[in-house]
Amino acid sequence: MSAGNGSGLIKVEHLRVLFPLKSGVIVDRTTGHVHAVDDVSFTLHEGETLGIVGESGCGKTTLIRTLVRLIDSTSGAIWFRGQDITAASRKQLAPIRREMQMVFQDPQASLNPRKRVSQILATPLRLRGVGRDRLEAESRDLLKRVGLSPEHLGRFPHEFSGGQRQRIGIARALAVDPKLILLDEPVSALDVSIQAQVINLLDELQDEFHLSYVFVAHDLSVVRHVSDRIAVMYLGKVVEVSPGEELYTKPIHPYTSVLLSAIPIPDPEENRNRTRTTVSGEVPNPINPPSGCRFHPRCAHATDICRAAEPPLTEYVGGHLAACHHPQHVSASEVAESVRSELSPLSAGAEVPEIAHQGPPEPSSDYGP
Repeated sequence: MSAGNGSGLIKVEHLRVLFPLKSGVIVDRTTGHVHAVDDVSFTLHEGETLGIVGESGCGKTTLIRTLVRLIDSTSGAIWFRGQDITAASRKQLAPIRREMQMVFQDPQASLNPRKRVSQILATPLRLRGVGRDRLEAESRDLLKRVGLSPEHLGRFPHEFSGGQRQRIGIARALAVDPKLILLDEPVSALDVSIQAQVINLLDELQDEFHLSYVFVAHDLSVVRHVSDRIAVMYLGKVVEVSPGEELYTKPIHPYTSVLLSAIPIPDPEENRNRTRTTVSGEVPNPINPPSGCRFHPRCAHATDICRAAEPPLTEYVGGHLAACHHPQHVSASEVAESVRSELSPLSAGAEVPEIAHQGPPEPSSDYGP
């Protein structure tokens, strides 16, 4: 690891994760690569929550697993508190991983079924340096903080509901006193009422422990309640990054509009009468992604430039970024003031949009509750 001058808690620079495809019986030959994460850059600041959304298979989970080094990157750089951890050894990562923890999507699969809750929590507490005489007291305190009873210490994971198991997973992550928690769809396997409880718990813990979150989900209505900024991914690329609430009132990329249209509205009549933005076709093959903008085969606004040149991440007023040659819901003056973001992929073109998409003058306000 080497010291760096990157700002923020964690900084990602042009990160790529390609999974090789092998063939051959005696000698393995690489016949292609799956472009899971393809040139992603962003910075997360202390105390901030970054939501990452997109369809299944867009690279969300691979991205955060790479951040905590559960998966090695193909190229690019990951900086944590000014240290380059991209190629750090297991020994070098040990102290850093105490500050970076992960909560997994399936709470049942992520907890050892043969261990009691007391044993599950004791391991990270020992890593933090808690003595044997303090283990039980610290474990009880952790369970109280996540809304569980101290009497649950003697139980096994299968004796809990899904929501309770996820709370145990959160308690385990908190045991080492981290600064950053990566949440991989932490509420997608839970009932709606339990989802709200877990999200409220995460908010309370963030305020109490001054945590930073990277919150991965495919449900934009869930991400809305927890995120300061939201990044939208499509086929391994970040296509839009927006301040949390602004994404729902002013989506610039057509793919974001499609995702927002999929959010149901609580009023049945209003939900039936609204006009949805839809796309045709399937997500392209990540082994051989399309040229230019990766969304162009499914985009109703695609033109020749979309097929020929990859759009850069363009920065609009207020720090709103979008990678689109035909931006939506922006005025001509906003397009004129836009600049190419330094977070743009290396393969993207240099030219920012010159004219806004001539669509509806005002963005829809019907996105979610």
